Amino acid sequence: MSIEKSKYGTTPNGDQVDSYKLKNHTGMEVDIITFGGIITAIKVPNIAGTAENVVIGFNNLEQYMQPNPYFGALIGRYGNRIANAKFSIDDIEYKLAANNGPNNLHGGPKGFHKIMWTVEATNDGENSSIKLKYISKDMEEGFPGNLTVYVTYTLQVDNTLEIVYEAITDKSTVINLTQHTYFNLSADFSKTILDHEIVIDADQFVPIDAFSIPTGKLQNVVNTPFDFRQSKIVGKEIDENHEQLTNGKGYDHCWVLNNQDQGFRFAASAYDKLSGRFLEVKTTEPGVQFYTGNFIDGTLPTRDGEKYARRTGFCLETQHYPDSPNQESFPTTLLREGEKYESKTSFTFSIK
Repeated sequence: MSIEKSKYGTTPNGDQVDSYKLKNHTGMEVDIITFGGIITAIKVPNIAGTAENVVIGFNNLEQYMQPNPYFGALIGRYGNRIANAKFSIDDIEYKLAANNGPNNLHGGPKGFHKIMWTVEATNDGENSSIKLKYISKDMEEGFPGNLTVYVTYTLQVDNTLEIVYEAITDKSTVINLTQHTYFNLSADFSKTILDHEIVIDADQFVPIDAFSIPTGKLQNVVNTPFDFRQSKIVGKEIDENHEQLTNGKGYDHCWVLNNQDQGFRFAASAYDKLSGRFLEVKTTEPGVQFYTGNFIDGTLPTRDGEKYARRTGFCLETQHYPDSPNQESFPTTLLREGEKYESKTSFTFSIK
């Protein structure tokens, strides 16, 4: 196991951005930069033993700093949408930036995906890890409380990338952290992910309106295109005439994961038959946002000079449900002073 540090670039403010490459003995590599906590690459072997990158990303810092669909980024303070860009705690209303129509998305224009993280610690023992830290000031992007956040990326010997999120606050706030990496297990970004096979361990999902805000009710997946309890090809029903698929322009919904009382457990998996790569996701979170890259518009450059087309990557964003601060029936995202926010997700790669 090893960690390689290198200079990745410099921000317009003069901040040096570093890259950390976590490596294990099986050929898996994970590259993380201190700007946005972004995962810029994940290399894992295919069935022939060839290690290739399986996540969408860019060649340089300048491209990550330009508007993009959150490629590889850490998301906070609040992953997903908050309706009408506002919420209340103890009868105090907090107003946020409306950066997704009338709603707040992924913490606002300068959420955790656009800030500089500091490296608190690294470890290259049996497992390679990097611990990032950020202090989000009171009322930053409209959220109350000075929030101290730690995110630890650990590459394990069994080709598991584990992500542990921790946070404390000095004032009641809301928090919903996640990771926004786009996967394409084929490692060929000229191909869509429509032929990937997906499993999501969820009997229900969160229906949304035309602005991608939850209706407040949960819907059973039975007899809908949202039933992924058994392995199913992504493209099988993605373009069916279904109101929820119309609202999301495909799959862009939060699934209500089963066995929430069990803590850290299986959430989802993905399989690419041609490469043989298999991805298994476990989490402590109550939900997972399965997003099929419906809004990738063909304007952003790939690493080899082509363009990322629609649906060339998918996300499995483990998280609480969208708009939970305004939905009393959803699991709470409220963090009080003296409490500790803790969340864990793992991505395990293998050959099948």
